[in-house]
Amino acid sequence: MSQTVANHLLQRLRGWGVDRIFGYPGDGINGIIAELGQEQGPHFVQSRHEEMSAFEAVGYAKFSGNLGVCLATSGPGGVHLLNGLYDAKLDHVPVLAIVGQVHRTGIGGSIQQEIDMHTLYKDVASPFIETAMVPQQFPNLIDRAIRTALAERCPTAVIVPADLQETEYSPPEHEFKHVPSSKPGLSRSQVIPPEDEVQRAADVINEGEKTAILIGQGARGAADEVVELAEATRGGVAKALLGKDVLDDEHPFVTGSIGLLGTRPTWEMMRDCDTLVIVGSNVPYAQYYPPFGKRAVQIDIDPHMIGMRYPTEVNLVGDAAETLRRLVTKVRNRKGDRGAERWRQGIEKGVREWWDSMDQQAHVPADPVNPMLIFNELSPRLPDNVMVTSDSGSAANWYARHLRFKSGMRGSLSGTLATMGPGVPYAIGAKFAHPDRPAIALVGDGAMQMNGLAELITIRRYAEQWSDPRLIVCVLHNNDLNQVTWELRAMGGSPKTPYSQDLPSISYADIAKSMGLGGETVDTPDAVAGAWDRALSADRPVVLDVHCDPDIPPIPPYVEKDQLTDTAKALTSDPDKFSLMTKGMRTKLQEFVSRS
Repeated sequence: MSQTVANHLLQRLRGWGVDRIFGYPGDGINGIIAELGQEQGPHFVQSRHEEMSAFEAVGYAKFSGNLGVCLATSGPGGVHLLNGLYDAKLDHVPVLAIVGQVHRTGIGGSIQQEIDMHTLYKDVASPFIETAMVPQQFPNLIDRAIRTALAERCPTAVIVPADLQETEYSPPEHEFKHVPSSKPGLSRSQVIPPEDEVQRAADVINEGEKTAILIGQGARGAADEVVELAEATRGGVAKALLGKDVLDDEHPFVTGSIGLLGTRPTWEMMRDCDTLVIVGSNVPYAQYYPPFGKRAVQIDIDPHMIGMRYPTEVNLVGDAAETLRRLVTKVRNRKGDRGAERWRQGIEKGVREWWDSMDQQAHVPADPVNPMLIFNELSPRLPDNVMVTSDSGSAANWYARHLRFKSGMRGSLSGTLATMGPGVPYAIGAKFAHPDRPAIALVGDGAMQMNGLAELITIRRYAEQWSDPRLIVCVLHNNDLNQVTWELRAMGGSPKTPYSQDLPSISYADIAKSMGLGGETVDTPDAVAGAWDRALSADRPVVLDVHCDPDIPPIPPYVEKDQLTDTAKALTSDPDKFSLMTKGMRTKLQEFVSRS
């Protein structure tokens, strides 16, 4: 029986263990769509927009650890995938994009929906992007695209013209200029740095007394080893935003996030340490690292990224867990050492005070609900196996600072691209990765209006396929593009510009209920805790529409003089200046109250 190229392509994906393809149909991929309807899979997940397909593939990959696959038609469909693919590129996530193209006879003829896909994708999928022209190029194209995506943790793309999809498949032959392939699969070798370099790193650490450890998503799978290093050095551990779920926040020496969305104990630890150890992180904000001149060691699996964020003395290219295991055996145990113990005690005191401060800030009076209270009440209620997504914007501030993750919990957001819109589709992708686990998406009303509302339809369509029905979308409803408003004030010295920042007020809960989902409006502080309890025990996905105060400031752990000057300038003519000044002072004051 003959087999089409499209059928063979899907068969090859099955061989790689691909069980879901996130996409949207179009005539440029008709041949593939027709074959996707067969029982053997992979199963097709229809989003409302190709950008959401890409985000869902990224969310699936982030929460499963496996390859995410998205599918789009030629021309505009391929264009729409770009933002999600850039999100995958910048956060180092393996995603394969399969994109249609016009018929081969029309390529170069400026016909309808013809786009030069290589030029379009040459940056976002530069490690591997190829167009298939004859059946014999398969399965090599698919295999190389997947191996590259997995090996380099990046997006790749295969372009398949529409007419080729329906052509009879014939494999590469044993002859000149045909390229065969091998059995699907990728065995990973363990990268270990040279022993003498590990010793050099240990020597640097041993000469210090005040150690700070910074971990990112590259330390996932090495949590025990990070704890062992922290206990030996009596140091503290800060976390990059993409590494927030790597280490349990219940450890008293975990100082929380770093950067503009970071915590005060992290900022103080970075300021005062004498030795820095970076594990699996490439946070790009130099001003939040220790002042230059401190001794530093970095561990990373990627030699292209190592040594580029801080002037490190020793750079160890290797698997985080295995490298740390070897390093710890050479690090002097400082337990009982007076100076190192003083350093650790100071870190733990700062962490305790910080969590007290966060609780107090969450209870600063607001009109109607303090957004921090939403996260403060959620944190102790997080299920042990929860998957949390945050959108970009002010929601990311509260996600970074207020949620205390325990071992087994997962969380992510658009870390490096920081694009609006992935919160809800990430959660959908996460539910397809783990249908037996609850998911929570924390999004602003700007992101919800941008694309979250449409993806509620996707949630409604597929909810019955998830063994755990819980997917909660919590909307921070303040009728303001809040993060940009605050950036205008703090970085541009501009008062709020209602013509660009104000959002139309709608009922997100009513829209959810009209679709058959759960929906609840929360507009008083006393109602927040109960709303979380009901949503977390619901038998269907739920939208919590929480009316919150836009005037509660997302104050960074350290405010630079220029930011203070610009903010003060903006407030002199801001329409909400009195509310902003009162609530801003009350919020910041809680840090000093908790330290007294």
